[in-house]
Order: sequence, then structure tokens, then C-alpha cells
Amino acid sequence: MDDHNKRVIETALLCAQEPLTVIDLSRLFVDDTAVADIEEVLKELQAQWHDKGMELVHIATGWRFQSRLSMREYLDRLTPEKPPRYSRAVMETLAIIAYRQPVTRGEIEEVRGVAVSSNVMKQLEDRGWVEVIGHKETLGRPGLYATTKQFLDDLSLANLQNLPLLEDAAPSVEQVGQGVIEFDPESATVETVITVTEETTVDVDGILDGQNEIPTEESEHATDTESAQFHPDIKPDEQQNN
Repeated sequence: MDDHNKRVIETALLCAQEPLTVIDLSRLFVDDTAVADIEEVLKELQAQWHDKGMELVHIATGWRFQSRLSMREYLDRLTPEKPPRYSRAVMETLAIIAYRQPVTRGEIEEVRGVAVSSNVMKQLEDRGWVEVIGHKETLGRPGLYATTKQFLDDLSLANLQNLPLLEDAAPSVEQVGQGVIEFDPESATVETVITVTEETTVDVDGILDGQNEIPTEESEHATDTESAQFHPDIKPDEQQNN
């Protein structure tokens, strides 16, 4: 593909409000353009932007340009408002759904060891991170929760296979950072990954080992207090394909 068409694709991606798929990009041209040609251009653009403040990434809903983690401290100065924070109960519940999906509310409670308040589930659903995808064929037909494409987009992931593998109860920061996206090892920490993508300041590594305290966004149900302990027994082979 010539330089003009490459510039067209680059401009479309920079101006787009939402991620664009290869099919979306093919509509930029009157003549039929091979998917392979567009994919080759996307790889070339990734290489050309490797040393800039923006990067081209492939996520669940398509391709998009986004700022690099190293730029966050500067960009934050443009938005003085404090980012929202989520309670430990919310983040623990999200982690269980991500690694065990599809999962019922009762199964989440079995892993956490405490009841899950309706407020916790509502926060996750309102944020667009989880949804009910069906019902389990058992007494009461409880809803089956799973993560959404919005969840993958917010974490800059193409699919669930890109989630970090939990080989033990408390994976290292480096393992999780590399599993989320291939950032510079000096800046790819669990905290910074979550900060950029979800606009929170939650330390996921602390959530998984149940050690860190997280300021609550609002009071949780009595059974979801900060004294609740998380009992991780999630294994890589229990991950489900999205």
C-alpha cells in the first residue's frame, strides 16, 4: 500500500472517537483493499510510533491510538479532578469474574468468603465491565456473570487470553504488567496499568494477595467490609475464552 493510503488510515485512527476494525478501515477506500494490506499498514504504523507519546494498540473492539503510560503524569495536570476509586470488594469481585467466568454470584461469594452486596455488582455493571450472559441450570437459575468488551478495552486487551496468568496467589508486579500489555519494564507496574485504563488507583497485586487496603468509594454492605479476606484459588486452566 502506498504512502497516501497509509496516511489515510493513520488519520482515520487519530480522528476516530471509537476503535476501528480492519473492516471499518477498508471502507475508507473506493477500490477493494485486501485485509492483509491493511493489517500490514497497521503493523508499520505501530513501528513508526514506537518512540512517540502515543501508541497504536489492538484491543477487543478494534485498533486505536492511546497515550503511553509514561505520559500520564503530565496529562493528569490537565484534569485536576481526582479519579474515582473502587473498594477492595469491587475489585476482588471483578478479578474473580474475569478469571472464572461465567460465574454466579453464589460462586463469587464462595471464593471471597463473604456475601457480595448488590451495590458491588451494580457498580461493575454500571461501569460496563460485567454483564449477565445467561442463567445456570440449577435451583433458582442464578445469573451467570462475565466480563464485557468494554472491560477489555479499558485494560487495552484484545481478548481474555491476554490477561496475566496467575501461577500463584500473589503474582509479581512484573508478571502482571507484562501480561496486560508490553510496556517498558520500568513503568509497567500493576498500579500504573490499572490507573491508565480504568482511571482508578487500585493496586491489583494487593487485591490478589489480600494485603492492601483500598479507600472505598462509598460504604459497602456490612459483609463487604475491609476485614473481608480474599481466598484466591484461581488457576490459569480455569480461564475461559471470550
